[in-house]
Amino acid sequence: MADLAAYLGLFGAALLAATILPMQSEAVLSGLILAGRQPVSALLIVASLGNVLGSVINWLLGRSIEHFRDRRWFPASPSALERAQGWYRRWGRWSLLLSWAPIVGDPLTVVAGVMREPFWIFLALVTIAKVGRYLVLAWALT
Repeated sequence: MADLAAYLGLFGAALLAATILPMQSEAVLSGLILAGRQPVSALLIVASLGNVLGSVINWLLGRSIEHFRDRRWFPASPSALERAQGWYRRWGRWSLLLSWAPIVGDPLTVVAGVMREPFWIFLALVTIAKVGRYLVLAWALT
């Protein structure tokens, strides 16, 4: 039962950390790796699935957020949204390889949705970035 709680906690932390909520999943993953109670490979799979799913949620938000652009509560000014779109047009889909990075990674996944990045390309690039980050972390800890 403790294993299930650890996996669910890790999945939840990784999922929330990939959304626009300010959270970190690396600390949870690191603690579980260092505790040594679960296989590192299983922890990496669970964290990666949660983190990629969180990015998919951001992509979906980006796909639908344009409908609310003119609302007062909209989180970005028209100029800020235009700047983000211009940046994405300049650097393109390859910028999604930075989706693991603090501060810029989560907004990148939202902008990819706004820019109508094809889902399968988005998923492949984000998965490479997110899994790669967790692999480096696990390697550094073991």
